[in-house]
Amino acid sequence: MNSTDLKHHAQASASLDKADSDHLSDAISSILPALTAFYEFEGEDLAGRNVEEWKQRLGTPLPLNGEGLDAVLQELVNTVIPNGLRNGHPGFSGWVTTSPTSSGAAAHLAASIAGSQRYWIQAFNFLETVSLNWLKELLELPATWQGTYTSGGSSANLVGLGAARQWAYEQIGIDPSSTGIGGAPPFRIYASSEVHHVVNRAAAVLGIGRRSVVGIPTDNDHRLSITELEKQLKADALKGIRPMALVATAGTVNIGSIDPIEQMADLAEQYGAWLHVDGAYGLFGKLDERVKPLYKGLERADSAAADPHKWLAAPLGNGVTFVRDAAILSRAFTLEPAAYLEGSTLQDGNVVSPFDDFGVPYYDFNLDQSAPSRGVAVWAILKEIGASGFKERVVRHNSFARLIAEQVESNPVLEVVAEPVLSICCFRYNNGKMSEDELNRLNALIAARLRSESQFVPSTTVVKGRYAIRPCYINPRVREVDVTGLVERVSELGNEMSRQL
Repeated sequence: MNSTDLKHHAQASASLDKADSDHLSDAISSILPALTAFYEFEGEDLAGRNVEEWKQRLGTPLPLNGEGLDAVLQELVNTVIPNGLRNGHPGFSGWVTTSPTSSGAAAHLAASIAGSQRYWIQAFNFLETVSLNWLKELLELPATWQGTYTSGGSSANLVGLGAARQWAYEQIGIDPSSTGIGGAPPFRIYASSEVHHVVNRAAAVLGIGRRSVVGIPTDNDHRLSITELEKQLKADALKGIRPMALVATAGTVNIGSIDPIEQMADLAEQYGAWLHVDGAYGLFGKLDERVKPLYKGLERADSAAADPHKWLAAPLGNGVTFVRDAAILSRAFTLEPAAYLEGSTLQDGNVVSPFDDFGVPYYDFNLDQSAPSRGVAVWAILKEIGASGFKERVVRHNSFARLIAEQVESNPVLEVVAEPVLSICCFRYNNGKMSEDELNRLNALIAARLRSESQFVPSTTVVKGRYAIRPCYINPRVREVDVTGLVERVSELGNEMSRQL
């Protein structure tokens, strides 16, 4: 069959399927204006108010016969995109989430077409490694650590703790990934009472159990109390309970506090435990010299987790785990060899086709066999803005939290509930005339009003029984006017609504 015959054969084969594969450029071009308009974030956010309307449009029965590509594109432009999630709005500072910047979004699109699997000998597989090395360099982690991308912080922590489980049970002669852990002595995981609940879920999935995660009280700075941790470790040792892992949180999602990593590393060595650092939100805070000393001891950890889809603003679905010992990570998550995988590649290393070799086998380091190419987005963003550009963002956002605190402290009807460490500042309205219950109710109503207005959208939390408004700055589009405007609006709404109450 000559080249002309091959071309005609491919066209004939494609025509057998009802899905269009020939008009990618036109399809993408047709929705770009709607996406561009969405990213301008003009007017009110009407997705909540119009929920019944767009649900009715979209919630149709499964079509027997397809309506065609044009109908899909039209519905995307007219209904889906306009009612999307505006967590990239400059005034959005809620939770720990944002939407991607242009380079990451473009790379994500490229990967969905040209790098739809992160394996084999191809550029996207190589960029997984390049970008992981760049992240290690940014965070000053040892170059020998093994990195792997995951779908987010939940799975990143699960992978890190999965390696911890493998290591801990190997210390008593058990290979948990091979034979399980039935009948083994009890192990526990020790973490701050402020630890993210994904750690508890990881313990459940790994068979350690949610109740085996011991919440250690925090000190006056909302950090894990080393005194209480050491007391608990001693008491459990007397009962024959072994420590599987100590989890240090580098940036709690409630407040942004950073546990004493160096002292926890000392205790991990003393009691023979794995040290895991959950930095899903705050690990990149290390780039700010003002708080960098708080990360001392990170290089002594056995594993660490971070989320590029948070502060780096990569597309959602981008977490990362780093583990000191690649062999332990591989023993914990390796796929058993299969004839159709390893057996289908060349054994002599003479690669001609991309499919002659799987490249770096990241499927041996995490939960997924098939997985998208995530590293290309991290590579694209860091190639665009560089280490200095990312550091400037982190410093700017941490400064925004400090600006909030300054503005609040100078306002007689506002008060800081938790001093900022990273890019979170918890504060509330308090005119000094209301009970704690009334203040909690009022601040909850203020937050609801802010969301309905859609100009400033922080999230909320509770700090020592006090309901607080909690802006968290990781959104690269936030401006100083959005920061000061939030404080002013909370003050205005508090004065107005307290009179009504």
